[in-house]
Amino acid sequence: MGRVRLEGYLEVPPERIAQVVAALPAHIALTRAEPGCLAFEVSQSATTPGHFLVAETFVDQAAFDLHQARTRASAWAEVTAGLNRHYTVTVADGPDH
Repeated sequence: MGRVRLEGYLEVPPERIAQVVAALPAHIALTRAEPGCLAFEVSQSATTPGHFLVAETFVDQAAFDLHQARTRASAWAEVTAGLNRHYTVTVADGPDH
């Protein structure tokens, strides 16, 4: 099985943006330190207020699943609880993708 890529955005209402921004550095650092994390970026959209663009790549489904499990029990999950997520997850078929 190939690499797993998640792309999309998180919708954050104006009253929660400061809280999300404050939690981002720890969330990014913890995720990038996970085994199998190849890339992880979260940034505010320059054109759409309240949209945080998310792009992440994991070496395989197992690494992606471990990331999902960790984040469900994290401070990030608490900060972003109830926010709308618009993500697409794709799996590359081969090791060269």
